[in-house]
Amino acid sequence: MIKIGMMIVERYEILEKIGTGGMSDVYKAKDHKLNRFVAVKVLKQEFSENANFVSKFRIEAQAAAGLMHPNIVNVYDVGEEGENHYIVMELVEGITLKKYIEKKARLSVKEAISIAIQVSMGIEAAHNNHIIHRDIKPQNIIISKEGKVKVTDFGIAKAATSNTITSNVMGSVHYTSPEQARGGYSDEKSDIYSLGITMFEMLTGRVPFNGETTVAIAIKHIQEEFPSPRDYVPEIPISVEQIVFKCCQKSPDRRYQSMSELIVDLKQSLINPDEDFVKVTDPDEEASTRMITDKDMVQIKRQSENRDSMDEAMRLKKDVRDREHGHVYEEDEDEDWDDDEEDYDPKMEKITTILAVVAALLIGCILIFLVGRTMGVFSLGAEKEEDATGQEQETEQVEMIRVVGMHVDEAKRKLLELELSPEIKYEVSTTYDAGTVLRASVQDGLMIDKGTNIVLTVAEAAEGVEVPDTTGKSQTEATSLLEKEGFVVNAVESHDATVEKGIVISQSPEAGTTASNGSSITIRVSLGAEDNKVRVPDVVGMTEMDATATLAESGLPVGNVTETSHEDPALTDMVCYQSYSVGSYVDKGTPVDLRISTGPSQKTYKYSEGITAPTEDTSYQSGMQVNVTLTAQDGTQLLNTQTTTFPVGVNYTGIKSATGTIRFTFTVQTEPTIITNPETGETTSEGGGTETKTVERQVNFVEE
Repeated sequence: MIKIGMMIVERYEILEKIGTGGMSDVYKAKDHKLNRFVAVKVLKQEFSENANFVSKFRIEAQAAAGLMHPNIVNVYDVGEEGENHYIVMELVEGITLKKYIEKKARLSVKEAISIAIQVSMGIEAAHNNHIIHRDIKPQNIIISKEGKVKVTDFGIAKAATSNTITSNVMGSVHYTSPEQARGGYSDEKSDIYSLGITMFEMLTGRVPFNGETTVAIAIKHIQEEFPSPRDYVPEIPISVEQIVFKCCQKSPDRRYQSMSELIVDLKQSLINPDEDFVKVTDPDEEASTRMITDKDMVQIKRQSENRDSMDEAMRLKKDVRDREHGHVYEEDEDEDWDDDEEDYDPKMEKITTILAVVAALLIGCILIFLVGRTMGVFSLGAEKEEDATGQEQETEQVEMIRVVGMHVDEAKRKLLELELSPEIKYEVSTTYDAGTVLRASVQDGLMIDKGTNIVLTVAEAAEGVEVPDTTGKSQTEATSLLEKEGFVVNAVESHDATVEKGIVISQSPEAGTTASNGSSITIRVSLGAEDNKVRVPDVVGMTEMDATATLAESGLPVGNVTETSHEDPALTDMVCYQSYSVGSYVDKGTPVDLRISTGPSQKTYKYSEGITAPTEDTSYQSGMQVNVTLTAQDGTQLLNTQTTTFPVGVNYTGIKSATGTIRFTFTVQTEPTIITNPETGETTSEGGGTETKTVERQVNFVEE
């Protein structure tokens, strides 16, 4: 049981609880040996009692401890004390990507891709060390105050997958790959799928599949068509959309095969976001059985005859050589032969010949079967293939229907009903109506596996406007030229050392191509040679967390953060100062100091005078004992004393009120009053004794 203040292995002092998850609790701790703050992740009791889980957890955690990468939350130590199994990790002050997305609703394309690149680099380092995360999700990605993106929870997810599949899927089902949802084998490409889902959420602010139960969501990952992020955010570039699609293919073989491939495309999308350069390969087509032509059959027969002729020639040559040596072969099994000659057994030769004929017949049958299978003659309703675990499983097959001539919507519907995966490519046609399917990548009538990708080439109308050439023109001139032709201009800026600032470097679509009236033309405008300068954003009025995220997006880390007063009450608990002015240009990576307002400053006053005697009352006489109090206007009592001598010296500072009241209280002796009766002349005395007197004096304090 972990408690605040306790020491683990006499080294890590638990300071506070900073997080909790499905399997563990996370605490901030101080490493007294190295004098630094760390994060200590402690397994919950129910997992600590499972010896098999603990063993795998320890192995995976120790492997993760060997990972050192700037985009990974580094693991420093792994161990146990009593029933507590713990991992000591780098303490990252920041915000999870999940909370960051919730704060911003959705991220810009550039920011999402930049974060994805950093995450990919961290995962790539793990994959290179044969470590699979298996639980990639925004909750396991942290953005530090310096703007660094780090992946956490390496080593735990893999152990959890095999022992706590229910709890693991319960927490991560929105990001789990189809093979993980089936409970099957998962590898590096499972991490790629989960990263694709994370990119989808960064770009759109939502997950692609949702449902009332975890089972319903898992089934959607396995069966439903993946939605396009552009359905929710139309301005997402086509390259980014295709990257997400390729990451989230149902079949692992159709995804990116490594993180390095993904990183290349992500970086390319930052440079040319509107280019359609992402290629999704279909391993079923690449490795499909090739039909054997008549020419191939002739070649096979010729090679077979050549082999038979060669065998016969070798046998005749052997007979001649043996005769030249004077040997006569008789069918006598008892005769001995010289050791340096080969034995000749006619019965064995006969058996060998029979076996050769049988083998030839078998080979012929196999060839005939393969050819017939390819041509659909020996088609089967289902084939057996090995899944990723090496176990055989049945893959259902369906017959490809004829879709040429159909409208694309009808063709897609029918293919989806057959559980095939349609993919659309467009081709300009002057012969067929727009939307008509011109051809399909699979010939109709063939038996194919369910889930096979079918590429449909669809007719696109040739009508449109020829795109003018804007390369080399100024941005103003290029915009005017394109808008004159009825296009919508989308200008993006990038550095180019060879093109003057403000001049168009390239355009998409290219000049001379045809585009429909009103379509968007993207021009890339030069910023000149890159000088590694970035523009300082305005973060005044933001919370510290939002300011950190905004600066990180611009490539600027947060420097020193201090608290100060500010006259504007609206800025209380907000950034009221930044060390670089808004709009100025600084080197990328320059720390920006922030000040957080504690509210308007409070004026303070002082009072350092001698309090004189209460002569306002004539009954006061020097030497009397007087109780003196000094109270500020806000009720703060500054002085309460008794004295017989004046003046009373005082010196007070930090008074929060401008005025105060001095109260004097003292007792006086009164003489009795003599009363004479006029009739009798008799005298009597009345009164006399003591009387309490009070004198109040208002004073003004001096502002400090």
